[in-house]
Amino acid sequence: MNNSKNKKDLLIGFIIGLMASILGSFLFVTLLTDFDISNGMQSIKIIKDYGYLGKIITLGAILALVAFGVFLKQNKEFRARGVVLAVITLALLTLFI
Repeated sequence: MNNSKNKKDLLIGFIIGLMASILGSFLFVTLLTDFDISNGMQSIKIIKDYGYLGKIITLGAILALVAFGVFLKQNKEFRARGVVLAVITLALLTLFI
């Protein structure tokens, strides 16, 4: 029973970490750059062609740090581990982009 709860918390943390990173990337692009992301995938291709996609993903992961801190403050270690796993996954993804 406890093992399945730990896996569930890890998955919840992973999903929240990914969502926080996506939200952070979106906020960074819309507020601090001149890129227009209303075109969807075409905008992502343009950002990738400029060579900024990896940097934007990395800066977006800063928002996941907030989620990590909140989970540690609430003593939800497995959710915090899930956030770390999401950031590691994004770092590996950034290497291959």
